[in-house]
Amino acid sequence: MSAVKQSNFRAKVLYALCASDDETPHYKIRGLESAPVYAIDQNGLRAVVSDTLSTRLRPERRNITAHQAVLHALTEASTVLPMRFGVIARNAEAVQKLLDTNQKDIKEHFERLNGRVEMGLRVSWDVSNIYEYFVALHPVLSETRDEIWTKNTNNKNQRDEKIRLGNLYESLRTADRKESAEKVKEILADYCEDIIENPIKKEKDVMNLACLVERQRLDEFAEGVFRASKLFDNVYLFNYTGPWAPHNFVTLDLHAPTVKKKTSASTSTHSD
Repeated sequence: MSAVKQSNFRAKVLYALCASDDETPHYKIRGLESAPVYAIDQNGLRAVVSDTLSTRLRPERRNITAHQAVLHALTEASTVLPMRFGVIARNAEAVQKLLDTNQKDIKEHFERLNGRVEMGLRVSWDVSNIYEYFVALHPVLSETRDEIWTKNTNNKNQRDEKIRLGNLYESLRTADRKESAEKVKEILADYCEDIIENPIKKEKDVMNLACLVERQRLDEFAEGVFRASKLFDNVYLFNYTGPWAPHNFVTLDLHAPTVKKKTSASTSTHSD
């Protein structure tokens, strides 16, 4: 059996889907397990894959880094629909079946996202103590805190008062985040085709936005971020990243034949 035929029967790690140009691409980057990356085409669509002997990929740093490196290299060259980490198809035929069965949804996604990339924008409070910053910023919080600490109450009542103080702090921080995000999104709407608010992970985070931007307007997007930052004082730290594959704007749910039949080959994923 030739090496090509042997490769066809091996399991495939899926990295991304894109349009086929009927030419055989020669990718210089290697994927997971240092395997060569190549294309499988079907009906005008292309899956970017590499061979694997594994039936399950562990979400270890080296594996995730290799997956992201492939996506980054692909995104620099053209528009791709990223697959989430860890999707494995049984063989080349299974990949072709995925492309064939889901070609309508894939093509619709590609038409919507073609020529566009994802940019990330994180805004955070650049302060040493976020709670003390809010105490100084909001008189109602400082007054409530002082009132609680000057009261001569028993342990149970004091605990309830501290909970009330904590809830007040959380509500003020949530309100400030919401107001700040609306200001920024209003400005960036002129530079983006879509904006998604991702969950906040850290106490000092103000917002975590995913922005869909035309590749040719990346310089304009940077100007938009600068313009938005001028609405805030120096306490607010703006940090944008990208371009990335449009993870947050892909909603495909592809059920491909995989090594483990119950595994869903969904492309819905978050790039962080």
